[in-house]
Formats: sequence, structure tokens, C-alpha cells
Amino acid sequence: MEYLRSFLPENRILVGANISPDYARDELGAVESAPDVLVRPQSAEEVSKILSYANERLLPVVTRGAGTGLVGGAVAVSGGFMLETTLMNRIVELDERNMAVTVEPGVLLMDLSKYVQDRGYMYPPDPGETSATIGGNISTNAGGMRAVKYGVTRDYVLSLTAVLPTGEIETFGSKVVKNSSGYSIKDLLIGSEGTLAVIVGATLRVIPLPSEIVSLLVPFPTFRAAVSTVPELIRSGTDPTAVEFLTREVISLAEDYLGKRFPRIEGDTALLLTYDGFSAQELRERMDKASELCIEKGAYDVFIVDTEERRAAVWTARGAFLEAIKSSTTQFDECDVVVPRSKVADFTECVNELSGRIGLRIPYFGHAGDGNLHVYFCRDGLEETLWEKKLQEGFDVLYTKAVELGGMVSGEHGIGFAKRDYLAQRLGPNQMELMRRIKKAFDPNGILNPQKVCT
Repeated sequence: MEYLRSFLPENRILVGANISPDYARDELGAVESAPDVLVRPQSAEEVSKILSYANERLLPVVTRGAGTGLVGGAVAVSGGFMLETTLMNRIVELDERNMAVTVEPGVLLMDLSKYVQDRGYMYPPDPGETSATIGGNISTNAGGMRAVKYGVTRDYVLSLTAVLPTGEIETFGSKVVKNSSGYSIKDLLIGSEGTLAVIVGATLRVIPLPSEIVSLLVPFPTFRAAVSTVPELIRSGTDPTAVEFLTREVISLAEDYLGKRFPRIEGDTALLLTYDGFSAQELRERMDKASELCIEKGAYDVFIVDTEERRAAVWTARGAFLEAIKSSTTQFDECDVVVPRSKVADFTECVNELSGRIGLRIPYFGHAGDGNLHVYFCRDGLEETLWEKKLQEGFDVLYTKAVELGGMVSGEHGIGFAKRDYLAQRLGPNQMELMRRIKKAFDPNGILNPQKVCT
């Protein structure tokens, strides 16, 4: 404390009862552990001083943004320092000639998106939690609904400034369009969940803001009929921006949560397709082609979501899915997996069979366009011991099934503390050892976010 007070004001150093219980967990809440000291740095130099001190004394350090994670990645399971980056929230520069924006890690996704949109640009990654920080998005390589067309966070990071555990401040990458200059350390840091270095700045690629955006709501009689159409849509050349699947069960939960009605549609499942572009005529042609394909594949109808009222009803409901599920139960836990697009129906059949067999309600939704599913186990007042037993069985079954179908154990939420064992099962000892060697190269004393990802 004496050392921290030598360069930080008292109001940016919190200990004991002054640390809110919220800092002992993330959005999931299943993993809880409080830090010994919560520090709120405002500069790379302050982060450097904290890390060099912690490294010399072998004190653990976990970096936290807005705390919206779902795998315990920003929970201080080993105590020590927690660095909260939300005060490092400046948008430093918009370089329009190179179409790049430079930000600090505590900038919220919603604020960055609005900033560039107001100036005619778009930052394409759009994970559903827009109150997350950019640093958190980079640390988990966040995806979102537009990934099917635009890719994920990694595809838009041009450079990163990071502080190594020993205190050195380094910038990896630059504003260049392409780069074959040795190993890409920048790309190692993306998705590393704060285990290799602390991100203190990022330069991100932006693109021109599309002038035309339209969505289609396409109801199908069955889930399989809907998702089996998705690979055909991707191959058709219509180039959708997003392809979401909406089940009747989750739509009903969102309606109850919001107190608003979703547009009346037939069937058990609907696809929600979004198209964007710069020509209304070209967009209409792509939408017409997609509509014809969906009708051929058994869709009941195709509704154009083009009025403000309908757009608000559809997208407000879609954005509320997680909170609606959360509010419908006493406790929940999430299985975030990704499988090949052609295997989504096979995976959900496994979910439905599991739900009936173990007697748990397991709603789900997801990104049909990239095979990423969000599956939620709902406790619904179940006795704790039985809940834990069924939850463990459910995770074992679904992660095993995802791997069997050629998928991975996380599509966009990361590994954190909660998924370490499942990652090890998926990758095997050789790949896990390679990851540990990379970790040791960056962080030989193991102070950064211990007990996460591969440690």
C-alpha cells in the first residue's frame, strides 16, 4: 500500500470492505474470489509500475474491464492485485486516411461504435454485450452476430500496446495493411485473456459505414429445417451480415422479460437474416435471392423488417435473450460452443435429449451463420447438490458432443477459469504444453491471471 500511494491517489486504491462484492465475480457469478487490492490505473506508466513491483514479489495480477465475462476470466482466484481498466477510456485518434481508430482498453464497445458511426465508419465486431470494454473484447477475441460476414475482433486489431509482467511497455503491430515480419506477437495477445501481458492501447481497423441495412425474419416449421438452410444461404453468394436462429421457447422468455410482443410467426424456429451494403438495388437482389431459397427449403414466409416498429420489436427481443433466460431462473450456467455450420442441428438434438434425460430446462440461441451456440442450464430452484451433479453431467455431455462434431469448447466467450479442463481434453497434452511454454516466455514468474486458460 505504501508503494502504491507513492504514485497513485488514495481514491484509486481500494482494499478490504471498500472493494464492492461485484469485483469478486463476473457476469456468470459461478466463480467467486475477491482481490486483495483493487487498483484503477489511468496510464500505461502506472500499469508498468504496478506490474514490475508485483513481478519482483511474485504477487498475482488479474486485469478486469467491465466484468461482463461468463467464464471467470477476470476473477482474482489467487487474490493479489486487480487492475481495473475502466478509467483508461480515451478514444485517442481517428486516422481517416488509414481508416484506423486508436483507443485505450477501457473504452466501451457501445461508445466506440457510436463514435465511428457518427463519422461515417463502422467497427464490425458486435458481441451482444455492448457495455463490455474493448480491452475485454480483445482479450477474449470476441465475435458476435456480424462474424459470418466481417469476422471477429482479431480481424480488426492492427496493433496493440501492452505492458509485460516485468514492466516494459511494447507496441506490437502497426497501421500497415499486411505484414509478414516474423512471428505475430500481437495475435498471440489477442484471445490470451490477460495471461501474457496487460493491454493498455489498441489501434483498430474501421470500414465505411454501409448506407443500407435490412433484416429478414424467416419462420420455419422445425429447427432442423431452419438451420439446414443456413449452409445453402452462405453458399448462395447473398453474403448475409448476420444469420441468427430464434427458437419459440427463447422468444417467449424475451417477451415475458420485456413485456412486449414479438411479431407473430408460425413454426418452432425462425432465422433472422441481416443484409447491408451501399446500393438499395443490389441489396434488394440479394434479399430476393435469399428469400426464394428459404421458401424452397420450406420456410412459411419471409418478413422484411423494414419499419422502425418491427425493427425495434425484433432486435430488442434478440438483444434481451441472455437477460431473459437469466431472469427466468434462480441460477444459470452457460455452455458456449462452436461447431461446423452443418452440425448445428445435430448438436441441438443432443441438447434436447439431454434436457429430457436429466430433467433440466436448457434453452439455447445462437449464431447459425458461424455455428456458435449459447446453451443455458437453468437451476429453477433445484437443490444445490443435485444441481451441481446435473450441471457437471450436462457440461461433460455437451462439450464431448461438440468435439465429436468437429467443434471447439468456446466460440467467443473464452476459457477463463471455468473451461480449463475442457480445453485440455479438446487440445490434448502436446498443444497444452505449447501454450504453457508461450505463457512462460511472456510471464516466467506466472503472475498474470494465474489458474486461467492453460495454467
